Amino acid sequence: MNNWFKSGSPWIWMTAGAVSMSLIAVLGLLLMIAWKGLVYFWPSSIYQYDVLQPDGSQTTLIGEIYDSESIPAKRLTDQGINLRGHDEEFVTRYLIKTGNREYVDLDFRWVLETDIVKREKPAGLALFERTKNGNFYGYVVDVIEGGAPVKGDLTEQLARLIERSTDLNDEAMDLQNNEIGSINYQFEQLRLEKRSLELKGELDDAAIKRIEQHKAQLQADYQVLEKQLFDIRTQAKRDKVIVRDMRGEQIELPLNQVLDVVLPNGMNLFDKIGYFLHQLGKFVSDDPREANTEGGVFPAIFGTVFMVMLMAVIVTPFGVIAAIYLHEYAKKGPVTKILRIAVINLAGVPSIVYGVFGLGFFVYILGGSIDELFYPEALPGPTFGTPGVLWSALTLAILTLPVVIVSTEEGLSRIPSSVRQGSLALGATKAETLWRIVIPMASPAIMTGLILAVARAAGEVAPLMLVGVVKSAPMLPLDGNFPFFHLDRKFMHLGFHIYDVGFQSPNVEAARPLVFATAFLLVTVIIGLNITAIGIRNHLREKFRSLDQ
Repeated sequence: MNNWFKSGSPWIWMTAGAVSMSLIAVLGLLLMIAWKGLVYFWPSSIYQYDVLQPDGSQTTLIGEIYDSESIPAKRLTDQGINLRGHDEEFVTRYLIKTGNREYVDLDFRWVLETDIVKREKPAGLALFERTKNGNFYGYVVDVIEGGAPVKGDLTEQLARLIERSTDLNDEAMDLQNNEIGSINYQFEQLRLEKRSLELKGELDDAAIKRIEQHKAQLQADYQVLEKQLFDIRTQAKRDKVIVRDMRGEQIELPLNQVLDVVLPNGMNLFDKIGYFLHQLGKFVSDDPREANTEGGVFPAIFGTVFMVMLMAVIVTPFGVIAAIYLHEYAKKGPVTKILRIAVINLAGVPSIVYGVFGLGFFVYILGGSIDELFYPEALPGPTFGTPGVLWSALTLAILTLPVVIVSTEEGLSRIPSSVRQGSLALGATKAETLWRIVIPMASPAIMTGLILAVARAAGEVAPLMLVGVVKSAPMLPLDGNFPFFHLDRKFMHLGFHIYDVGFQSPNVEAARPLVFATAFLLVTVIIGLNITAIGIRNHLREKFRSLDQ
């Protein structure tokens, strides 16, 4: 036994066990997040309940079972709640999502099992997904097309009219964001051009006439597009559906506010799988609604990936150049040692400190100076002197710079000195040796540093709250207006979206599944970025493997 301990085998097994337990814990956490997030998109059954009220009367509830828990019966009786003869130790209560929030007081309500007189699952119960006020539950009574009731299967006719209305809404949104948005952008550019000429003293009658003519043409184009937009919206409002809700009243729902309708109680397994994939696709591709508690997260996905890629473009050359200087050119001495210690210590600085630095230096000092030098016509409104995606990328580039420097230095130190000496002996200069031999051989280590930088930057939230990220961005940093990439704009981020939905949402119960779904999506995005970088690193390793021999 003593020899076995001296051999080191127990420590090997302990290390392997610790690594295995860590992997199991990480995988278990990911599976838990995935389950709690993805179940949100699965079509749940809709129940109709007959519930007893404290005064003995009955009311009808329609909704989905959102959650359930067991409560000690004694605690309820101590609170004076009538359990109606229930003699067991625990009582189950259900959290029911009733929707219809503009007609009822509570979107969610708890119901004790002892108060449920009758529970059934009618096949005709429908769930309407709407652009505002959340879901609506009820029975389809009639479908009105152009003022007249439709004939035939109401479900098929309703699906057809919803698709028509959705297409018209999408057409109106595209027209508003693209053509009309472009005209508004040109109006703003003309205003800035006029102000710029005024500041330079070059605003003469000819320039005013040219600008006014251009504005008149844009105004004429705008009137045409505006009329077209109003016509599309009028067509989208043409149809409606009449639904009987849980109060027994018939409600008219305009189809221009309905995104989808589903009857989950009558769906088979394949129908549910198709609906699940459809909802998952909408979550990834749609914009958020209802204070981020409904809809999709596409702007947050785009903002996260765009900011991380911009950060990678910025941090890689600076990190590699700094590492090359410290390893290849700097003399070995106390100054170099201090620089290396400083670089290592930077990795331990809290991320919020970087955010404060980015706000003070990049936004206020650098951005304010850029506005004064290049955008005086826009003042006092800031252009770059306000948080934006560029400053967010620069802040995270500084935050992740030590990781790239240390990783690149490690890669440079593993290259044998004989390789450098052989290159110099053959007549190559030191710069040629670095560019053609050393950097290619160290490229896998550079990619390793970039992988670590991307993994950390994609999950950071605290500094971004100060230098560019917002709850809801009206426009993406990329559009069809010159210069196409608008680095001064604010953006949405998946990490901040999780924080906002989880802690700032006005409807906590509705937002909870979205927190898990967005968290799982963020992990998936980070894994995707890392897999891409790892693939590039492995390709470089194979490409330059011959230089190691």
